[in-house]
Amino acid sequence: MFSLKDKSTVSERTVPPHTFIALELKQDEFDNLKSALINVLPDYYVDPQSIAGTLARLGKPAVAQKLLTKIPEVKNIRSGDIGEVLASDYIEESLGYNVPIRKLRWRDHRNMAMRGDDVIGIVVDQQQQTIKFLKAEAKANKILGRGILEDARKELDLDDGFPAPHALGFVAERLRETGNQALSDLIEKVQLVDGIRTNQVEHLLFTFTASNPARLQRETFDAYDGNIKQTSVGFKVTEHQELIAGVYQGVIDGLND
Repeated sequence: MFSLKDKSTVSERTVPPHTFIALELKQDEFDNLKSALINVLPDYYVDPQSIAGTLARLGKPAVAQKLLTKIPEVKNIRSGDIGEVLASDYIEESLGYNVPIRKLRWRDHRNMAMRGDDVIGIVVDQQQQTIKFLKAEAKANKILGRGILEDARKELDLDDGFPAPHALGFVAERLRETGNQALSDLIEKVQLVDGIRTNQVEHLLFTFTASNPARLQRETFDAYDGNIKQTSVGFKVTEHQELIAGVYQGVIDGLND
């Protein structure tokens, strides 16, 4: 876990049931966050069990090549991927949801953005066999503009604010393929038979930027007039571009050792 709140100065505004949180990375935590991202990023691109199998059969050079073919070369794709990784970690650490599928492992091409909901978090009440979903949009840009936030709001509001059917189907199929049949079945049941209700869904709008999110992102937060619980998190890193470049260089250097 990255412990973003511990690594940042925190400003929080609550308008029940909604919450807006502005985080700014402390200068002395930059290297710690970079190191943590370097360590975890390969797992988002390739399943560790797959890496272990390749290592056992073919050795470390083959593992390095395997990972290098998954790492994007395009700057904006790299930025978006880091945003999704940070959002996924925040979801699991601070919002109590699990992100069971690291969807970047199934990307068609390393230099292409994936379609559909950025991140879907899930929490299951095992006794009641009920399920809740967190639909998240992660936006990563050096400069946070109103258009970026409007696009995120539109994405969150698609499909009546619920996770997109094809996104849930993707998660269910990947869970089945990776051996989590029970959760796959539960997702299919609520999607195809029971139906999803508003009280089973929450939203997260997560931004990773060098801009101060306190004004524009808070405006978007305050303007929401729907009935789905909202969490809006703006994570400011002054050295935004340096962090992204340093993380990917660190991963590549580790593979070349």
